[in-house]
Amino acid sequence: MMFNTYLNFNGNCAEAFRFYERCFGGKIEFLQTFGESPMKESVTPDQYGLVMHVTLKVDGDTLMGSDAPGDRYEQPQGMYVSIAPKTYEDGERIFKELSDGGQVEMPFQQTFWSAGFGMTKDRFGIPWMVNCEAAPA
Repeated sequence: MMFNTYLNFNGNCAEAFRFYERCFGGKIEFLQTFGESPMKESVTPDQYGLVMHVTLKVDGDTLMGSDAPGDRYEQPQGMYVSIAPKTYEDGERIFKELSDGGQVEMPFQQTFWSAGFGMTKDRFGIPWMVNCEAAPA
């Protein structure tokens, strides 16, 4: 069994996933808007540009998302997307990039369980935990 994270956005899914692609070093393998999909008739023309589905692959893992059409968007709460960078330096860099324009909840720092751990909400409203077990080089 695999678990994959599926994120919802309020109209900025494509922008967020382009940012995640650069930040995490992955590749967007699929992106389709409502206007490009067979579901085109189920949304209003002003929603055609919203992302119906996007898939980002990073080191064999999958991050997916979409825009929530109309009034169906709810800001994420009660969860974090937890990532485990391979190196401490990647952990620091990723945390800094995710935090830029967002809100740091716990700075990236050494903890009793991790060489580097931090919690932040990115500028798109997605909460992240960056947990790096590798010590600094």
